[in-house]
Amino acid sequence: MKTILITGASSGIGWATAEKMSQLGHRIVLCGRREERLLELQKKLKTPTHLCCFDISDRVAVFQNIERLPEAFQPIDVLINNAGNAHGLDLSQEAHLDDWDAMIDSNVKGLLYVTKAILPQMIARQAGQIINIGSIAGKEAYPKGNVYCASKAAVDSFTQGLRLDTNSHGLRIGAIHPGLVETEFSEVRFKGDQQRAELVYNDIEALSAADVAESIAFMIEAPPHVTLADITLLPTDQASAFVINRKS
Repeated sequence: MKTILITGASSGIGWATAEKMSQLGHRIVLCGRREERLLELQKKLKTPTHLCCFDISDRVAVFQNIERLPEAFQPIDVLINNAGNAHGLDLSQEAHLDDWDAMIDSNVKGLLYVTKAILPQMIARQAGQIINIGSIAGKEAYPKGNVYCASKAAVDSFTQGLRLDTNSHGLRIGAIHPGLVETEFSEVRFKGDQQRAELVYNDIEALSAADVAESIAFMIEAPPHVTLADITLLPTDQASAFVINRKS
């Protein structure tokens, strides 16, 4: 049984990953901003869980929550940096700075804070695994993606740099870069516009959150001497960030 910390566990990929990890028999630290959702998820899981309710963009809260983890949930064997969001889909010259700040704060700075808080214990043990959830948008930009694409490109580059930096310490560092996954993602991006959000997945069979969770499990369950460093996961209807075979 491993102890696995998942950020952004209150919905989507994080929620599905928690369910999968529990099915595999692991202890789970569920992190997110919505306590009521975390409590709902906790009731569904069969293995030991601990809740941490905080915003990953709050550096002080990140370090305080990691430092206060109960002894039964230490050390962290696997960190899954899943939390993050897209905000807006606008031309660079028309985009809102608040949207840009929100994406950099969660997708980049938040991921860095959580990683930095957990790295020392992994380095001390000369063991551990970190899986960062990126995006196909980090591999290739698309129109109006600007800062979202940049933030996910940062995740990709940081993952590579982290793997280099920790190579002598026995850590396994990897990332998964999904294409279209049907979750709350687009609803958040379009600020609650449900109709516009649904159009993103119209006439295609998108990935599900469970599909991504299966790939995460594959990375974790690989033999200790095997690092799955980089996985790009696309629905068959999607060939690239903006080449999509819609059936209509």
